[in-house]
Amino acid sequence: MNTSFFALVFRQRYIKRWGLMRNVNDENLSEHSAQTAMIAHALAFIGNSFFDKHYDTGKIVTAALYHDAPEVYTGDMPTPVKYFTEQMRENYKAIEENAVGALLSHLPEDFREEFNGILNYPNEYEIIIKAADKLCAYIKCIEELKCSNSEFEKAKQSTYDALLKMNCPELAYFMEHFLPAFELTLDEMQS
Repeated sequence: MNTSFFALVFRQRYIKRWGLMRNVNDENLSEHSAQTAMIAHALAFIGNSFFDKHYDTGKIVTAALYHDAPEVYTGDMPTPVKYFTEQMRENYKAIEENAVGALLSHLPEDFREEFNGILNYPNEYEIIIKAADKLCAYIKCIEELKCSNSEFEKAKQSTYDALLKMNCPELAYFMEHFLPAFELTLDEMQS
């Protein structure tokens, strides 16, 4: 029995994100997944607390933590490449589905149903996880620009535009109340 699922998922730390961009601070997939899970938790909490939603916060956080796990097989495909054409988008989706299947095959049978539900999370969680994922990309752009890396100017604008189009009240709330702090220095955050 091959039980290398967790060893494979832990390899996310070796996968660098933003491969087409010059980075001041490299970001790996493990860091990104943890940050996405934190933001997804906040968005689910905001939805439940302020917008009369009934999200299962624990399941959303878990799904967000694993949302890029298939990339241990595919690597981090840059967004401009992944979405270059509709055909490429469809092909990449099929590749991701195969990667999920490959990952699940590295679990004992009695684990597969549980982890299939995490890796193929329900559609009702998708908006929160996608919003958290996109927001983390935007925060990465802010951080790079704070380090005078102009390479991220266009990415910041296009990511911001995509965030505004998401029609997610939880995201709008987070952006209004919490996002401005990411523009601050440490001293400014603490005062």
